[in-house]
Amino acid sequence: MKSTRKGLRDGDLLKDTYERLTCASCEKTLKKENDPDEVFAVRVCPECGATYKELR
Repeated sequence: MKSTRKGLRDGDLLKDTYERLTCASCEKTLKKENDPDEVFAVRVCPECGATYKELR
């Protein structure tokens, strides 16, 4: 699982005009899954299922 910053650098993720993360291949906004016991949140594409971790 890549981080969101690495996904942005590699071109797998894009930011829209409102700074939301979108999947480059599906053009869908990523959903956020928050686990209170973890240091990071997981961002998931609802279309293709790609996952990225985002440090809080």
